[in-house]
Amino acid sequence: MVQAVPPNRSNVQACTRSSLASVCACIYGHHNTDDRPTLARTTLHLQSNLARSHRAPGDMSTTGAATSTAGDDRRRALQAFDDTKAGVKGLVDAGVTAVPAIFHHPPDSLPLDAPPQPHHEHRFTIPVIDLAGLGTPSGRASVVGAVREAAETVGFFQVVNHGVPEAAMSEMLAAVRRFNEEPADARAPYYSRDHGRRVRYTSNFDLFQSPAANWRDSIYIDMAPEPPAPQEIPSALRGVAEEYARLARRLYRELLELLSEALALRPGHLEEDAACLDGLNLAAHYYPACPEPHLTVGTTRHSDPSFLTVLLQDDIGGLQVLVDNLEEEGKSSVWVDVPAVAGALVVNVGDYLQLVSNDRFKSVEHRVVANGAGPRVSVACFFRTYGAAASTRVLQPIVAGGDRARYKSATVEELLRHYRAKGLDGTSALDHFRL
Repeated sequence: MVQAVPPNRSNVQACTRSSLASVCACIYGHHNTDDRPTLARTTLHLQSNLARSHRAPGDMSTTGAATSTAGDDRRRALQAFDDTKAGVKGLVDAGVTAVPAIFHHPPDSLPLDAPPQPHHEHRFTIPVIDLAGLGTPSGRASVVGAVREAAETVGFFQVVNHGVPEAAMSEMLAAVRRFNEEPADARAPYYSRDHGRRVRYTSNFDLFQSPAANWRDSIYIDMAPEPPAPQEIPSALRGVAEEYARLARRLYRELLELLSEALALRPGHLEEDAACLDGLNLAAHYYPACPEPHLTVGTTRHSDPSFLTVLLQDDIGGLQVLVDNLEEEGKSSVWVDVPAVAGALVVNVGDYLQLVSNDRFKSVEHRVVANGAGPRVSVACFFRTYGAAASTRVLQPIVAGGDRARYKSATVEELLRHYRAKGLDGTSALDHFRL
C-alpha cells in the first residue's frame, strides 16, 4: 500500500519546481527554470493557453487533423493543470478572473437559472425525516414508512436527530476548509491519482476521462475496512476525520436496518447477508468561489457508486436532485434544490443499493452548481465494499414474488471499474449492467 508522506519542506519545494516546469513546457515549449514564472503568473498564462485549446462546436474545423490537434492541445492543457498539484484552489489563489476552457461545459448541461440561494423555495421538496421516533414501535414503523417512500421515489432524504453531534459536524467542515486553505506546498504531497493510496488529494478524479472538468477539489480517505495510520492523514484533518467517520458509520448501520425493514426483510439483512457495511470512503469536497459560474459546474450530474451516501454540507447551497415531474405538463423531470437544514445530514440511495433492491430503491442523478459565493464545503461518506473483498464480493438483485431480476450479477470491482472509466459524463453507470 502506498502511503501519503507528511509534508517535508525540501520535498515540497522540489515537487512545486517540477510542477512549474511541466506547466512552462506546456505553455512556452521549453524547460527554462532559470527564468521560471511564479505560480500566479504561470497559472494566468495557463488560463490563456487553455482558452486557445478550446473551440465551440460550431467554430471547430471538421477535418481529422484539426480535431486531433484540438484534442492534443486539450490533453496538454489538462496535464499542465494537473501538474501544478494545486487544484482549482490554485487557480483562484493565482487571481484568475475567467474560467479556463477545460472547465467549460456544453450549454445544454448547464443550469438555466442562477445558482440557488440557501433557502430557495420550490414546490418539490426533499423529505426531512426525524429519527427521534425510533425509540417506540409505532414511531419506528412511521420512520420506516417515511424512509421507504423517500427511497422508492426521490432517492434522497435528510435526517435530523440522527445521533451525530453538531459539534462534530461543524469541526469536520472546518477541518476541510483548513486543509484546502493551507499553502499549495502543504497540499501537494497528498496529490495523487493512485486509487491504491488510502489518502489522496486531487482535482477531478476523472479529469482525463470526462468531457469537461468540474470546479472542485477533493481529498479522499479510505476509512474502512482498513483505516490509514494517523500520520498518513493531513494534520488539518487528523483526529477529526476519524471521529466523524466513526459517527457516520454508526448512523449508516441504523439506516441499513431501516432500509432492510422497508424491503420487508429482517433488520440485519443488508448489513449481514448483503454485506453492505464493508467499507467507507470519506470524500471531502471544496468548491472555491467561481468567477463565471454560468460556464461550469461544481459537480456534473451523476449517481453515486455506493450502497448509500451520507452527506454533510455547509449553508452555501448548490446541491440539486433530478426528480420526476408530476405537476408540469411537458416536463418529465425537474432539478430540485437540497437546502441546508440546521443539524441535518443528507442521505441518498446509491447505484449498488438500487441494484440489490432490484429497482425498488432509486439511485437518482444529482449535481452541484457552480456558485459565485463560497467556498462551498461538503463531506460525503460513500459506503461500499473496498479493498481485496471488492474483487470477490458479488452483488445481485433481491427478487421478490413473481418479479424478475433486472440486473446481472457483478462484483463491486467490476461496477467501480466501469464507473471510473466512464467518468462523470451525465449517464448512469448502472445501465451497463441492466438485463
